[in-house]
Amino acid sequence: MNKKDKIDNKKETAQDFVNVKDIKDKFLYTRDEKIISYIQINPIDINLLSKREKQTLARTLTAELTSERKIFKFIAVSRPVDISPLLTEYQNIISNTTNQKQKELLRHEIYSISNFALSGEVVERQFYIMLWEDYEEGIERDILKRAMEFASKLESSSIKCSILTENKIVRLCNLINNPAYTNIEDTSFEPTIPFLKD
Repeated sequence: MNKKDKIDNKKETAQDFVNVKDIKDKFLYTRDEKIISYIQINPIDINLLSKREKQTLARTLTAELTSERKIFKFIAVSRPVDISPLLTEYQNIISNTTNQKQKELLRHEIYSISNFALSGEVVERQFYIMLWEDYEEGIERDILKRAMEFASKLESSSIKCSILTENKIVRLCNLINNPAYTNIEDTSFEPTIPFLKD
């Protein structure tokens, strides 16, 4: 590797590294001329279903997705569980109660939950469907229609889902590509260009 290559590597942005050209509205545009739309699937606990219900769900989902003729990708990502709403609720209870024993128990619970979450052992799985097409002028309408039809197939199988918007696509990209990314729900998604270090 010559000196020019080393200098070029230092100037390479994370955006170049992960093949993202732009993220607008409900679409991710790649540098290799693709357009991508993501559908987030709300997880369901199949352990709560009977054997018969599982079989029915599998049959219904299979029947719905057999009409899908284009390639799609299923993505499962682990992320830290967001415990901030629970901690906020506990803090509110502590500030509104006069019972010292209750305050002591809640403080202990907050400490335990925080340590448990920081250990990295508590993660939640998030599931996504990735749909893509070669980019051409006006393709957004077609891929959005495809995403809506795909989502409707899942929902007819009683699986709730939603098409990701710009800020959620940015969070997904961070979750997949940035190991230092933490679970902060109100993260700003303004475009930034970080530089990779050696």
